This record gives sequence, structure tokens and C-alpha cells, in this order.
Amino acid sequence: YIEAVDAHDLDRDDLEASVAAHARTELTRAKDDLGNVKRELDRFGDSLGPLLGKAETQLARLAPAVERARQGLLAASNALDAVRESGLKADDLAARLAALGTELTKLNQGAGQHGVPQTLERAERVAREAESIRVEAERLPERAAEIDHRLVSLRTRAEALTTRAGQVDPVLSELRRRFTAACWQDLQHVPDQATENVRQAEQKLREARAARDEQRWPDATSLLSTVRALLNTTDESVSAAGDRLHRLNAVQKDPQQEIDRTRFAIRDAQRLAMSGRNTPDPRHARPLDDSVARLDRAIATLEGRHPDYWHFLTETEAVRQTVARVVSQIREERGGSH
Repeated sequence: YIEAVDAHDLDRDDLEASVAAHARTELTRAKDDLGNVKRELDRFGDSLGPLLGKAETQLARLAPAVERARQGLLAASNALDAVRESGLKADDLAARLAALGTELTKLNQGAGQHGVPQTLERAERVAREAESIRVEAERLPERAAEIDHRLVSLRTRAEALTTRAGQVDPVLSELRRRFTAACWQDLQHVPDQATENVRQAEQKLREARAARDEQRWPDATSLLSTVRALLNTTDESVSAAGDRLHRLNAVQKDPQQEIDRTRFAIRDAQRLAMSGRNTPDPRHARPLDDSVARLDRAIATLEGRHPDYWHFLTETEAVRQTVARVVSQIREERGGSH
């Protein structure tokens, strides 16, 4: 545009028409070029807008985030000091806090060296970890008390299970005397397994006590969880023997009660399958018909001198589970309206 203006004396009164036309063409082209450049600049400015907005937002968040991280580290350090003064050790928490020292150094070096987004993310991560350390440190006295309580309660439970495990052999003896082998063979291992589980639990309890005395809190907690799992398994297996005898006694005395219970479940499902229909859906009718036949076969096994009552019970339970699945399917398909 400037070159076009300088090339022509546009103020002359005797400016030739051809010169004026040439100047107009050059000026028009320059004007169009300026318009194009302006549009490009506007587009560039528009594209920078969100980036600038995001950068401004991050910059506004940066200083408070870094300050929160520093305050969080200070609070965590103070909490650890308070715990140590109470006589408790917190070596694992101290190690985690020390590991944040490198992160604090990078925060102090600033965003100019490490970048705004990276520094912001680092500050937030340090603040979260410091808060976690502070909370765990403040809870440590309570955690120590919980561990002490669990040591006592699990010791008592282990002793009780030792007594109960000793009662399994008489139960097995009665099962062997009165029922066929199929009714109790899977329980043969229970006494030995219970004894071994309790032995392992007692060993883990001793290790947990040592870990607690040495204030290795994570180790103590983990060991106590192992003890609890061992005792739970033992409890279930020991209970299974007594429960087996109880159920076999009941069905031997009155198998009709189990038969009626199962037939009622089948009939109830059949009524539901027929509700609002002339004929049941084959997807529902078939498993219910199969359940009737399966129950009849189970009843037939009770004939003879030494019925396998446990097989009978597992069959009736399986029939009821099948029926329950059909009922759930029907209700789901009907939108829970029944």
C-alpha cells in the first residue's frame, strides 16, 4: 500500500487517467491483501484464545496449589513428630514423606524450569500424598489399639476353634456309623486340616505380635488378615461337619419335609410361568419339567436299606436353585411386575 502511494503523485491536478487507473488497481489489491491478512490474524487470535485462557487459568491455580503442597508437607511432618513423641514409630510413613523431598525441590525450582502444567500436576500430587500421610499418622494411635484388640480377639478365637476342632472326630464317627460313605467322605480331611490351619494361625499370630512389638504396622495388619482368613476357613469346615450331621438326621427322620419344600418351589414357579398365559413359555416350562423329573429321581434314591441321604439333599438343593433361576428370569422379563 505504501509503495503504491509513493509511486504516484495522487494530489496532482493533471494526473493522467491511465496513471490514476493503475494506482487505483494497485491500491485496491493492497486493500484486499490487508483484508486477507487481517482475517488471518483474527483467526490466529481466535485459536490462541482458548490456549491463553487455559494458560491463564493454570497460572492462577499454580501459586495456591504450590502453597497447598508446602502446607500439606508441613502438616504431615508435624503429625509424624507428634506420633513419635507419643512413643510410636512410623518408619513407613517417614519414608513416604522423605520421598516427597525431591518433588518439593522441583516445586521450588518453579514452573519456568519444569513447565506450568507439570508443576501444577506435581503440586496437586504432593498435596494428596502429604494429606494421606498426615491422616495415617494421626490415626496411628487408634490403629495400634485396633491391632492390640485384634491380637487378643483372634487368639481367643483360635483357642475356641482348637476346642471345636477336637469335637469333629466324634461327629465323623457318628456319620460313619449311621450313614453311607458318600454322606461323609468329603469331610474326612476336616480334623487334620483344622488342626493344621489353627497351627498356622497361631504361628502367624506370633509373627503379628512380634511385628506389633517392633511397630511394623503394615506387617502386623497383613499378618492378622492372614490369621483371620485361616480361622474363617477352619470355622466353615468345622461347622460343615456338624451341619452335615444335623441335616442328615433331619432328612432321615422326615424326608417328606424336604420333598414338600422342593415341590412347593416348583409349583410356585409353574403358577408364575402360567400367569397371564394360556401356555407357558417353553424356555420356562422345560427347566421346570426337568426339575420335576429330577426330584422324582432323587426321591427314588431313598428306597433301599442304606439310602444316600446326602445325594438326595444335594439334588433337592440343585432343583430349588434351578427353579429360583427360572423365577428370576420370568420376573426380569416381565419387568418385575410379579
